[in-house]
Amino acid sequence: MSRNDVRQHTITAQVLDHPGVLTRIASMFRRRGFNIASLAVGHSEVPNQSRMTFVIDADNGTVVDQVTKQLRKIIEVVQVTDLSGEDVVARELALVKLRVPSAEVRSEIIQIVELFRAKIVDVGADSVIVEITGDEGKIQSLLTLVKGFGIIEIMRTGRVAVARGKKTPMKVRGSNGKRPSRD
Repeated sequence: MSRNDVRQHTITAQVLDHPGVLTRIASMFRRRGFNIASLAVGHSEVPNQSRMTFVIDADNGTVVDQVTKQLRKIIEVVQVTDLSGEDVVARELALVKLRVPSAEVRSEIIQIVELFRAKIVDVGADSVIVEITGDEGKIQSLLTLVKGFGIIEIMRTGRVAVARGKKTPMKVRGSNGKRPSRD
């Protein structure tokens, strides 16, 4: 199997906030030989539950089916969703600490940051920390451009994703429950 045959698949799991859940899930991936390319975990809209977003590399849907079936067997897993074929909004966050030896370099970095709609969130005497949010391609492009300045440290969250809403027209109603007039 060549690298070109491998596709990234996004899977989310709603899980109970119990100690050891992440360890059990990571162990399941390890035992089955599945590689996690990216993992992000955070609280969800449901109290005492978190949502995990996994990105796995797989050459076919069989591996994705196996992963989802194995996740559903874990007691603390409430729901599993394969977002691979869905229309989703997916983002990643990165914090990038860059070397800034002079005012000229700082000015160049500021221009690049503005171009990418990123933010400088910390300024030191000889460094800045840049925050960027976007898809993996956008983040990788910024990293490629700033590499020459000297990257001191990078921290990336991994992908988070949510399926888009249905594409039906919205119905707008006034406060009285009726459509607004066009007077």
